[in-house]
Amino acid sequence: MMKSSLRNTDSERKSLLSTLWIFILVNMVNADILGMLRPGYLDFLDRISQQLTGSTVLLFAVFMEVAISMVLLSRVLAYKANRWAHFIAIPLTILWVVVPALLPSLGETTPLSYVFFASVEVVTMVFMFWYVWQWPQPERRYN
Repeated sequence: MMKSSLRNTDSERKSLLSTLWIFILVNMVNADILGMLRPGYLDFLDRISQQLTGSTVLLFAVFMEVAISMVLLSRVLAYKANRWAHFIAIPLTILWVVVPALLPSLGETTPLSYVFFASVEVVTMVFMFWYVWQWPQPERRYN
């Protein structure tokens, strides 16, 4: 009976972590969509895209894939690998969210909508880091 409830708790923890990664991704997408509503943004994208190398775009894709992958990895990785994945993915994703907020684009300050979404994302990831840190090690099963 006790082992069953521990497995459920572990499964529930994995499910919550996966759901939180989805929450973060939806916030990221919405921050980008609202950012496109700024006047001159499409012209800015056209100018900047001519300066980006394929390697830079690949680096951006890798950073984006970290959060996307964590939706699945949160559910399927075993305890130890899951914790390590989170301890790596959360700081990388926080950097991915915070650095653009510190680099004003279009010669303006960072839009308040981006600051709002980034704050929600970072607070969520700080909670996730704490939640994973508090994750108790499952009891070993002996045959």
